Amino acid sequence: MTASSDSRGAVDAIWRIESPRLIASLTRLVRDVGLAQDLAQDALVAALERWPESGVPDNPGAWLMATAKNRAIDLARRGKRLEDKQQQLVRDVGIQMAVDGADVEAALDDEIADDLLGLIFTCCHPVLSMQARIALTLRLLGGLSTPEIARAFLVPESTIAQRIVRAKRTLAEADVPFEVPSGDELQARLPAVLEVIYLVFNEGYAATAGDDWMRPALCEEALRLGRVLAGLVPKEPEVHGLVALMEIQASRAPARVGPAGEPVLLLDQDRARWDWLLVGRGLIALERAERLERPFGPYALQAAIAACHARARRPEQTDWVKIAALYEALSQVAPSPVVELNRAVAVSMAFGPAAGLELADRLLDEPSLSGYHLLSSVRGDLLLKLDRAQEARAEFERAASLTENARERQLLLERAAECVRA
Repeated sequence: MTASSDSRGAVDAIWRIESPRLIASLTRLVRDVGLAQDLAQDALVAALERWPESGVPDNPGAWLMATAKNRAIDLARRGKRLEDKQQQLVRDVGIQMAVDGADVEAALDDEIADDLLGLIFTCCHPVLSMQARIALTLRLLGGLSTPEIARAFLVPESTIAQRIVRAKRTLAEADVPFEVPSGDELQARLPAVLEVIYLVFNEGYAATAGDDWMRPALCEEALRLGRVLAGLVPKEPEVHGLVALMEIQASRAPARVGPAGEPVLLLDQDRARWDWLLVGRGLIALERAERLERPFGPYALQAAIAACHARARRPEQTDWVKIAALYEALSQVAPSPVVELNRAVAVSMAFGPAAGLELADRLLDEPSLSGYHLLSSVRGDLLLKLDRAQEARAEFERAASLTENARERQLLLERAAECVRA
């Protein structure tokens, strides 16, 4: 490997770590997330030009920050575009931009945590579509490139680029303030932030389409964002609940895929292969949520369900009665057909397949599940347990026709074939 490629690798790694804080601080300065990203990119280009010759500085994050700030100050001196933003900064922060920029740098070094939190809430602002929130969050907070995001979601690079451009334009046109909501507003907007993070995690944990059963990079990015958020708002139990849920689910990753990349379902997994460090971290996060002594929301309840699985070293030790009760509680807090389907599975394990099938059959006329492959998959499994093999086969074949994931389709077709032999 050449020295140049070593430097490029170092820059990429540092950028992934430092870019969220860099963009957050710049956004507080210029009050424009799109312009802040441009300034950060300028600093990245400067690093790529200089570091191969000068070497990576001792504090690369500070170098990038100083370079970006100096660029912002230059633009403020020379351009009308930032002149208005400079005046706004003077009013808001009460500083004058000195010729050498020292006052600006001192102001920008304060409250980095608030800057990061402000950027999180800006990227997940309800004025944006969910797809735009996800793309912008991964781009600005995750440091992922546009091609990386496109590959992760199996969509054209141009589509992701357009989403990001439109998202930044929408934020600017709506004059969305760069700030951390407080009180009732924070409580109202926090679920949208958690939803974005969990959607990213879920797409990595169980890919909806393509040839891979999992996309670990997305899981890792969602976990990182969740941990950052938990550090920024430590008194919010749902944030700890989400982190706990993701940690415990991610712990199963080594056992979820077989030697040929095929899916391995939960009850068939070798639990010795689970990452017990992640399990421990998840249980600690769940304890943090419990210590806050507030009613559990949907993420904390799902984490409690995941914890029941994690505490069972063998599948037969799983407390399915407790899991069924937790799903009942979840159906009260966040009612949805998917929750009811999961409850049907838990009930079947706790009280028998006939009881589970009765609940699952109630969902057959639910419009939102008409093309949902897991409803057919669950019914196929329950019918097979009730020795109704031909009906089960039809359900597995229907499920296979509905999924867009190649690995999952193969698994379902194999289960259909098992019904012929049953």
